[in-house]
This record gives sequence, structure tokens and C-alpha cells, in this order.
Amino acid sequence: MRWSRLLILLLIVIVVAAAGISAVAPLKMFQDNEQLPWVQENITLGLDLRGGVHVVLEAEETAETEVTSDSMRKAKGIIEQRVNELGVAEPVIQVQGDKRLIVELAGIDDPEQAVADMIKPAYLEFKTPDGETALTGGELKDAQESRDPTSGRTTVNLTFTPEGTKKFAAITTQNVGRKIGIYLDGNLLQEPVVNEPIPSGKAEITGYSSLEEAHRMAILLRSGALPVKLQVLEKRSVGPQLGEDSLNSSVKAGIVGLVAILVFMAVYYRVPGLLANLALIIYTLLVLGVFIGIHAVMTLPGIAGFLLSLGIAVDANVIIFERIKEEIRSGKGLRPAIDAGFKRGFVAVFDANVTTLLVAAVLYYFGTAVFRGFAVTLSIGILASMFTAITMTRWMLHLVAGGFLVKNTKMYGA
Repeated sequence: MRWSRLLILLLIVIVVAAAGISAVAPLKMFQDNEQLPWVQENITLGLDLRGGVHVVLEAEETAETEVTSDSMRKAKGIIEQRVNELGVAEPVIQVQGDKRLIVELAGIDDPEQAVADMIKPAYLEFKTPDGETALTGGELKDAQESRDPTSGRTTVNLTFTPEGTKKFAAITTQNVGRKIGIYLDGNLLQEPVVNEPIPSGKAEITGYSSLEEAHRMAILLRSGALPVKLQVLEKRSVGPQLGEDSLNSSVKAGIVGLVAILVFMAVYYRVPGLLANLALIIYTLLVLGVFIGIHAVMTLPGIAGFLLSLGIAVDANVIIFERIKEEIRSGKGLRPAIDAGFKRGFVAVFDANVTTLLVAAVLYYFGTAVFRGFAVTLSIGILASMFTAITMTRWMLHLVAGGFLVKNTKMYGA
């Protein structure tokens, strides 16, 4: 029975060590951030760590359009659609005040082009030879880019709505042998000659220099026109070097802090401290696993929340271990002292963690994206720490106390 407890403990140590080594190997401490290989591969870095662009857009009143909360919501939705189709991972897009939009795009290669594509009006018109608008982008159902594999010609293929199909059929029927002007934002894209009526509701725009250009145009046409005019109020680029330096500094600070905590716990609390260290490593792997599972975007405030939750996890262990020491000194046996220590310490740990979770909830509800990232990582860390500190550590302490390895109460800090 006692040997089975020892084997279980050894198995836990081996599994945790294997998981930890796979996360930190190859170990290149303080040289670069490659000491976290699978973490880096699976956790998306935010704007402040990866580099990108921070843009503030402000809506302007015009004679034709009025800036309202509804128009700002629609503008936000169109910007989101355009950004998502550009392939930007985890963009941050939010309305600020009555007429501003905050957009943060991480890891983009061409910030200038991305911003231009976001706010481009993209108003499509089909005009008759008399200059009358017969069809607009509002009657467009879909737009897809393509390239002919033989000729290499790039096109944007248009598919109209049922109403647009009727109008396009009428305009081509009435203008056989004449030119139909296709305009985007008032600029003539193409002026094809109508050879025959087109009742199918399908057409194509040619004249693009590359497939990328046709792709951007198709995105703009699919997402439609912005309901309000947007001007770039502020555009700030964050260099990848700054993000890399920040990440390296954060990882270095985390490693130094974690090692200091592990040493202190092992020296001061001895056996419970060693088991708490094992639980802290499990806690760290558990939190990183949750981050990967929910596809969290890691930012500097997020790292701060994670490190703070790590300190809270240690604090929970300290509270419980002090209670256990008091119970041992009062004359209780080892296992009853462990049970009593966890029972007495649980109330204090629970109260502290619940109040911190409430603060995190307030930050998430009222805060901006920066505070929300901090609140999310802090909350995940607190929940994980309660599990590891109260469940894992207690179970492992009983495992050791019930065996034959360590019976001396002095090894439990008493």
C-alpha cells in the first residue's frame, strides 16, 4: 500500500517533468524566447508583443449621412468583415465614444495597405452610356477573385441578387452594342461593350495587375459601402522588435520570479513546499493549456495577469501551510493536522479569490481591451490556482503523509 503511494507520487513527478520539459526545451534561458517552443507555437501574440498597427478612426458628418450609434455599429461590422477577410488573426475592433473606432491589427505585413482597405468606401455603380446609374453595389450578392490558369488574366466575378439580376438583364438588353461603365468610388474601372443581353446575373471585372489586387477588390465589394465617412485620426505602428524585446523581458521576469518562489517554498516549508512547487508547475501547464484551448491572444497585460495569478496561487499555499503548522504545534497528528489546516485555510483563500474575481469581472465589463485581457488571464489563473492549491496539493500531502517516507513533523515546517 505504501509502495503504491510512492509509485503514484513518482508517476506524477515524471508526467509533470515531461510536460514541463516539452514546454521549455531547448532551454536557452535569457537568450531568446525559444525556451517556450510549444507555447509559442500555439498561443497567438497580441499587438504589443507581435507588432502591428493601432488605428483610431473618427466618423464625420456629411450632408448625406448622419453619425448615429446604429451607423457606428454597422461601420464596425463592415470593418470587422474586411479585416477578417484580410486574414488578420484576432483583431481588436471596438467603438469608443459616439463616433470613434479603435482598430488594432497584429502581425500584418503592410499596415498602410491594411488601413486603406479598411476605410475604403467601395461604392460600385453600373452606368448607362447616358451616365445614369442603373445598378449599385447594394444589389451585388457576391464577388470572388479568380485567375485564368491559361491566360493568367485576373478577374473579379460578380453575382447579383435577384433584383440586381433583373436590372442587369434590362441594362444589357437595352444597350446591346454600346458601352456599360463600371465605376468604383466614382472612378471608371472598365467600360465593356455589351455584345448580347446577360440574363444570368453574372458578370466580371478585369484589368487587375495581380491576384492580390483582385482579392482586395472582391473583399471591398462583398463587404459593401461604409454607412459613414471615416477619417484616420491616429495611426501608430508597433515594431516587431519592440514586441520581441517586451516578450523577452516578460519571460525573463517570469522565470526569475518563478525560480525564486520555488526555492523559497522548498526551503521554508520543506515537504509541503516541494509538493506546492509541483502543484505550481501543474498550475502553470494547466493555465497555458486553457490559453491555447480558448485561443487567447497573449498581450503584456495578459502576461501581467498570469504572473499575478501565480503569486495568488503561492499565497493560497502559504495560508494553508501556516494553518497546518499551527495544528501540528497544537499536538495533532500529521494527517488530522493536514485536514484541519486545509479546512481552516480554505475560508481565507476562498474569500480572497472571490473578491479578486469580482474585481476582474468589473474590469472586464467596464474596461477596454487592455483591461479585459488582464481580467481574463487573471480569472483563469485564480480558478486554476484554487484547483491546484486546494485539491492537488492536499491530495499529494495525504499521499506523502500516508506513506513511510516522511513522518517527522519538522519536515512539514512545524
